[in-house]
Amino acid sequence: MIAIHIQLNENLYLRDPQQTKLGRKIIEYAIILIEELGFEKFTFKKLACKIQSTEASVYRYFENKHKLLLYLVCWYWEWTMFQIDYNSMNIDCPAKRLKIILSTLVTSSQTNPAVEYVDENRLHRIVVAEGIKAYHTKEVDDENKEGLFLNYKTLSKVIADAIQAVKPDFPYPNTLASSLIEMASDHIYFAEHFPSITDVSVEEGRLDAVVNMLAFFTFKMLDHPIPE
Repeated sequence: MIAIHIQLNENLYLRDPQQTKLGRKIIEYAIILIEELGFEKFTFKKLACKIQSTEASVYRYFENKHKLLLYLVCWYWEWTMFQIDYNSMNIDCPAKRLKIILSTLVTSSQTNPAVEYVDENRLHRIVVAEGIKAYHTKEVDDENKEGLFLNYKTLSKVIADAIQAVKPDFPYPNTLASSLIEMASDHIYFAEHFPSITDVSVEEGRLDAVVNMLAFFTFKMLDHPIPE
């Protein structure tokens, strides 16, 4: 099995948690606790207790819990990019590649044993429920200047390029790309908590309806049939 190391902006952390046993443990149990407790009730003290360490040891890796959440969200977007590259390899048809990208936006939550310390399924639930809190902050402009959202912007650019490959004269590729990323998370959340404001359902963890919705909207706007 090939180990996977996700490259992230160094400004997200004080010490790369992927490089040490304790760091990987911090990531593993931060995902578990944030998913179980919610971001507001999550603290470094509770995390330190869970990993049988000290708060000081956690602070050696992350400046605060906001940076930790941002790290996790960026890790997930970069993981999604890795999955898109893998799934669309050797796909020459632009429409088929775009459909694969849309599907991967939703299904990259499937757990991969190549990264033992990250439960991608749990992490996806964090991105759905808590991800917006990573960048809807007063510090967003300063953090953007530091390049902390590069993973998100790179993913959006890849989708926008795929959209233009299908319809070069489409006037809003970046708008549609970023909207699709948000729709993928929002409508999973709506289906689970506010089913009356969406037309998709998520049953027993199956996300096919969300994938189909994204494909429907995308290819309708591009005036292109959905590829088989």
